[in-house]
Amino acid sequence: MRLAFMGTPDFAVPSLAELIASGHEVVGVWSQPPRPRGRGQKLTPSPVHAFAETMGLPVFTPESMKSPDAMAQFIDLDLDAACVVAYGQILKRDVLEAPRLGCFNLHGSLLPRWRGAAPIQRAIMAGDRQTGVQIMRMSEGLDEGPILLSEVLPILPDDTSATLGQRMAATGATLWSRALAAIERGGAVETPQVGEPTYAKKITPAEARIDWTRPAVEIDAHIRGLSPAPGAWFEVAGADGQPTRIKALMSQVSLKASGASGQVLDGELRIGTGTNGDGGAVRLLRVQRPGKAAQDAAEFLNGFPLPPGTVLG
Repeated sequence: MRLAFMGTPDFAVPSLAELIASGHEVVGVWSQPPRPRGRGQKLTPSPVHAFAETMGLPVFTPESMKSPDAMAQFIDLDLDAACVVAYGQILKRDVLEAPRLGCFNLHGSLLPRWRGAAPIQRAIMAGDRQTGVQIMRMSEGLDEGPILLSEVLPILPDDTSATLGQRMAATGATLWSRALAAIERGGAVETPQVGEPTYAKKITPAEARIDWTRPAVEIDAHIRGLSPAPGAWFEVAGADGQPTRIKALMSQVSLKASGASGQVLDGELRIGTGTNGDGGAVRLLRVQRPGKAAQDAAEFLNGFPLPPGTVLG
């Protein structure tokens, strides 16, 4: 089939690789424009953009797919279908209807649960036990289209958004060949979404702050769901008395430990949680200081001591 691919983050790369390996003609790849990254704020192409270039594919990076020029460029390719994975832009009706067979999206949840921008993070943060990947026909509404294929995946107790996302990306990539074959022969079964939708809105920096008054299981899910990015965080007074923001990247629940909310309980970096300490404790396993690489708890404490009794903000 003559395809366009639209995607931006690492999550989308396995799908593009699978489409190429399956022998489809990918005539163009759309991705978000290069953005400043790193200390030098150098313009850096997205993971999909970089991978597409290594494969010799033409890459298009319009600031907005709503512009007449961007839409015309897409429509003029005379496509059979478009495959979309975490592209990050809204597509107008003219674009959705341009390919002969339509536009199809790989989404990282079991719709209608977690429609929107951050379904993997939200599922872990909410304490969900399972999630999935689904290929859906795109409509103008936010993740509202009918479902063609689904695969359910468990959310493991130690999953972060990174580990879960990697499994979901690999599993989702394998769905494309079956979906496109069914679409091409006219045999795809499109099932409407059923149930009350929930929305996976974008994570804000303020929301990422850890609330130590919550129960340990909720804080642990919060930390793992936001790891590695944007990263759950807390503040602690530095040597100069000024607050230092620390990211918590991995944790585990210690229900038998207890203490005041936000208080360091021991040298293993267990932190009291819950109102009056009745919500258990969270042990921080991996953390990161500003400008430093991520460290395990013991290494971190060697350079940034947090004696028992220290209160985290």
